[in-house]
Amino acid sequence: MNREQKTQVIAKLSESLNGVPSVVVANFAGLTVEDTEKLRSQLRKAGVHYEVIKNKLAVKAISDTNKSGISAYLKGNTAIAFHKDDPVAPAKIIREFAEKNKKIKLIGGWMDGNVLDAKGVDHLATLPGKNELRAQLLSVFNGASSAFVRLLQAKVDKANE
Repeated sequence: MNREQKTQVIAKLSESLNGVPSVVVANFAGLTVEDTEKLRSQLRKAGVHYEVIKNKLAVKAISDTNKSGISAYLKGNTAIAFHKDDPVAPAKIIREFAEKNKKIKLIGGWMDGNVLDAKGVDHLATLPGKNELRAQLLSVFNGASSAFVRLLQAKVDKANE
């Protein structure tokens, strides 16, 4: 890869990471091509970007950003995963995949200005995702309106007695 190509890769990654709510770093040493394709497929379905990039280039791409703290995790066979809107999705999918395939490990990450170690990323993976939070919020709204309708109906039933 020549200098111009490296500069383009750095610029593209830097632009992709701009504004993301979280970044997850995983070590994929020993993962087979077949398993990698399965993981990539699951991540793609959820809209998660999964990048395997040279560590030096990734470090340069994040060096002047608030994500520079994850540079310490960019050693060895690493990949980064991120979603433009959902901070939990990358960690959740990789964690579920890692439970079945021990060759991939979550080693660190970043969320809203904070560097996360492996335990922090694991905790992030247990949080409800964006769609789960939406469903919970809708159930709260639906529950309140249902209770209001039952209250009105009870008043009508009582009047009809």
